Amino acid sequence: MEFWKTEKEDLDIRKLGGFMRIIKITSQTRRDFRATMECEQCGNIEKEVSGYDDRNFHDNVIPSMKCKKCSESTNSLGMEVKKTVTKYLPGMTV
Repeated sequence: MEFWKTEKEDLDIRKLGGFMRIIKITSQTRRDFRATMECEQCGNIEKEVSGYDDRNFHDNVIPSMKCKKCSESTNSLGMEVKKTVTKYLPGMTV
């Protein structure tokens, strides 16, 4: 499984609301990355979004990201957060 894909692909997107999800990592150096992200609420695509590949970013930052088109986020809608896998283990020095 590729590290930016979710562990559970069978989750209902409507339950997750405006979750900005990573659809492609375009570049990565250590834990810093640039990615193309998609809003699962309205389908808006945002390119070259910078990020950090750790649990905090995936569990707290991405769910708080507001879509530039519909202005919603997972947290603003009170929806469940999808768990994603990081490339490196927590605490690992890279």
